[in-house]
Amino acid sequence: MTDLPFEAIVIGSGATGGVAALTLSEKGIKVLVIEAGPLLTAKEAAGSEPSNTIKRIQGVITGEKVKQAQHPGYWKANPLLYTNERVNPYTCPSNKPFIWTQGNQVGGRSLTWGGITLRLSDKEFKAAKEDGYGLDWPIQYSDINSHYSAIEKFLQVHGKKDNLSQLPDGEYLNPLPLTKSEITFSRKLKRSLGYPLINSRGFGPPEFNGPGLWPISSSMGSTLKKAFDTGKVELLSNHMADYLVIDKAKELAKGVVVVNQNDGSRILLESNLIVLCASTIQSIRLLLNSEESHRKGGFIDPSNSLGKNIMDHVSTCRFFSYPTGHNQRGYNNDSSKESLSGAGSFFIPFGTNLKTSIKPDFIRGYGIWGGIDRFEPPNILKRLPDRKLGFLIAHGEVLAYVDNKVTLSNKLNRWGIAVPNIDVEWKDNEKRMVKHMNTTIQEIIENTGGEMLPLKDLIKMPFIEPIINNAVAIKEESPPPGYYIHELGGAPMGKSEENSVVDKWNRLWRCKNVLVVDGACWPSSAWQSPTLTMMALTRRACLNAITNQSA
Repeated sequence: MTDLPFEAIVIGSGATGGVAALTLSEKGIKVLVIEAGPLLTAKEAAGSEPSNTIKRIQGVITGEKVKQAQHPGYWKANPLLYTNERVNPYTCPSNKPFIWTQGNQVGGRSLTWGGITLRLSDKEFKAAKEDGYGLDWPIQYSDINSHYSAIEKFLQVHGKKDNLSQLPDGEYLNPLPLTKSEITFSRKLKRSLGYPLINSRGFGPPEFNGPGLWPISSSMGSTLKKAFDTGKVELLSNHMADYLVIDKAKELAKGVVVVNQNDGSRILLESNLIVLCASTIQSIRLLLNSEESHRKGGFIDPSNSLGKNIMDHVSTCRFFSYPTGHNQRGYNNDSSKESLSGAGSFFIPFGTNLKTSIKPDFIRGYGIWGGIDRFEPPNILKRLPDRKLGFLIAHGEVLAYVDNKVTLSNKLNRWGIAVPNIDVEWKDNEKRMVKHMNTTIQEIIENTGGEMLPLKDLIKMPFIEPIINNAVAIKEESPPPGYYIHELGGAPMGKSEENSVVDKWNRLWRCKNVLVVDGACWPSSAWQSPTLTMMALTRRACLNAITNQSA
């Protein structure tokens, strides 16, 4: 950081932080991006084997990353990209576990993002109007369509136009091919059950593009990189945002106090515009610490709903073996070599169109992500070497409940900042949905010729088998909240300050130069992967803040 003042401060450098920095800087705004973690090189972020595997196991043994190790992504990426849980703690009730995955480095969790890019439809934006539960979004699909398109074109995502009402088409490069097994699976699924199966939409394999290069799915390889190229953006890494300083007379934020992670020193950074992109729970933590009930002179939340109605996506996963097609010459030894990725996979996109054999006894919807023959281990590690490996993961909409909340704990981190207490649990609607998901998955596997089996009966896992066998992902019940890394809500958008924290332009009702654009602003969770929508909302809000088109 070399040249004060800045016209805008962006807190967080991940998917939404990159879009905010780029959108503002391209309009000539001078931007400071604040990130709690360090700036890594692409080589440091990628790591290497076997060092990464050794560090993953060490992270579990030492207790530094034991909760985050429950997610399969931890076992694929460099564990350096998952935060030290002892240095960055949080609390939750003992009977309500929450798995909070944090990515404290420049680029944030975009460096470990799975890369699925699905649009929301008006079925999600206006769901409350249909079933009477919760808040409708204060926007509709037409308000965000152009921003979806701009982000998709810039990121060059893959996909196919499928003309589905529950999943609007976007701007895509050619879809990545299905594997031979997936093509057979799709045909049998359509013939036996009539369910839709589409090529997934998103990025190709998440490997780093080459020596010294970042994956385009990360902000460091796309939005943030281009923002830095404008010459209008500077970075302050290793600094955690503590609280906002408010000018109560003007109902505006003067700036933000940040803590140097190296020595604990604090400094006030002033700006005309502050954009919160820190990730849902970190943004809620910052807002709670800045609100008048916690800090004298803080901003006012008229709705008294800040930190409440926290959501995630409820999920369930099943593995299966799939026949290799005995009538196809050479098929057994002909692996497709297609890697698993956001676009290299498939979706069964039910949404609320759940015309399945069992009538739903819950509201809202879910989709099923899957892949076959995309993560084949060597035959020596396969218990069924003549069959392919497949998985189906259903993930569904979680309703907003006022008692699912984030508050400030009495526990402090090393710099005296109150850590989040996350009090979230699945309710009856989610439990009924998961039961329906499991029945549907079993029906799909059985009707397409697969055999559903526990992962331990499919793969030999020397050294890490005891860890994997205890993983929540392979339990019969749904993993706890946080597992899917899609936490949302706590500062919802709305039409009135009486029942929402931010307005339709993502501005705090009583402090309109503060934008909340990450997952915290969601009034409902929808069923689709949320990152693309977060990015589109960020672009929309930042452009409005620049042009002052709204009152």
